[in-house]
Amino acid sequence: MQKRALITGITGQDGSYLAELLLEKDYEVIGMVRRSSTTNFERIAHIQDRLMLDPYTVSGDLLDEASLINILREHRPNEVYNLAAQSFVQTSFGQPVLTGEITGLGVTRLLDAIRLVDPDIRFYQASSSEMFGKVQAVPQIESTPFYPRSPYGVAKLYGHWITVNYRESYDLHASSGILFNHESPRRGHEFVTRKITHAVAKIKLGLQSELRLGNLEAQRDWGFAGDYVEAMWLMLQQDKPDDFVIATNETHSVREFCEIAFGHAGLKYDDHVVMDERFMRPAEVDLLIGDPAKAEATLGWKRRTNFEDLVTMMVDADLALLNGDLDHLHRR
Repeated sequence: MQKRALITGITGQDGSYLAELLLEKDYEVIGMVRRSSTTNFERIAHIQDRLMLDPYTVSGDLLDEASLINILREHRPNEVYNLAAQSFVQTSFGQPVLTGEITGLGVTRLLDAIRLVDPDIRFYQASSSEMFGKVQAVPQIESTPFYPRSPYGVAKLYGHWITVNYRESYDLHASSGILFNHESPRRGHEFVTRKITHAVAKIKLGLQSELRLGNLEAQRDWGFAGDYVEAMWLMLQQDKPDDFVIATNETHSVREFCEIAFGHAGLKYDDHVVMDERFMRPAEVDLLIGDPAKAEATLGWKRRTNFEDLVTMMVDADLALLNGDLDHLHRR
């Protein structure tokens, strides 16, 4: 029988790549959408006609458990991928309670809905490397102690542990992917990677002259989102649920990201990048670098895209996007 998957956060970066992957595997894909007059389907426009995505029939919200129960009863998915969250770290400092309600308690509401409607549903929780925060060991693995340094990291940690709790308390097939930073041309403009590549394209085209950033020495383990969603799917195909670090086991600084991005466009980053204290975090995380050995051994997962290819892919996509916008303006 054809499998059916429900994706929360389907309009986001990860949701769009995961939906593509599941459609390729002949799943029926349901996208949960919040009732809103401004929902943005841009990332999934190319596959929207193949999704069950009507906001009037698949409307739900992680703040409202009744809506989650109704969706599960109506559509009876075999797998649920919880990718929805207030996912921007900087915003979590300004909206810590909302972040906790959505990113933390929202996981509980969804797990409880699964427990009540159909405990056989397989569940994936999008955990985060931000849970490690003030790191207790380098590199980080599944057993490394957590020490989050932002309300977002704290909320993700709650979501992670409540997933473990429901797995152990109710025998749910509930797995968490502790994903390190994963980027793509579909990344939101508020994230530093996309902020950089979009600015590079605009500077190259003469649309702006400088880029203001925070801590250039901040280091992250960056991979490609299109590679990482495959690990999500693999987790739910295992006989037993578990938690897995998904990462590259490499670290790169924001400065290095800038060097490659600007260099790919024939520019020098230090001619355009300005450090701005407004973009510094109140509490910075330490060296985030993940070891995916367990995922590689158990899931057979392997990343395919290296760091430089990721950066240049994003720059090329933003150049193409802006060139298209300029061509459109010129035709008007």
